[in-house]
Amino acid sequence: MKIENTKECFVQLWRQLERTRRMFSQQYRRFCIRRVLQSWFPAEAGDDFIWAICRLCEQEGYSELPPPSLYPLPHREFLRALVATKLGISYYKKVDLRALDKAYSVVFPNSTPINTNKEKRNTE
Repeated sequence: MKIENTKECFVQLWRQLERTRRMFSQQYRRFCIRRVLQSWFPAEAGDDFIWAICRLCEQEGYSELPPPSLYPLPHREFLRALVATKLGISYYKKVDLRALDKAYSVVFPNSTPINTNKEKRNTE
């Protein structure tokens, strides 16, 4: 899986996240950051890699994640940390959050878009 800081890549990541959640549900496995990373990056998902991502997104590796379509913010921060770690860029200033949020709306069109109030405030 090639990671980039683009909307197209974020769409793929959101879709892969939902597929992984469904697969883990069918296998009765915990849907958590550690398991997702081990599934996506089996060769490099060691403790240091997982710790770096969990530290950035301020989540615990074994904590159960809710469905992304219902609670997108923990997943948004996880994907943001993943992209920043894989590309070696700044978590706070370099990850394209607008593209990440727009990609969420593409993958989950029936869910409430992320940061809709923020966008409205900026246009007024």
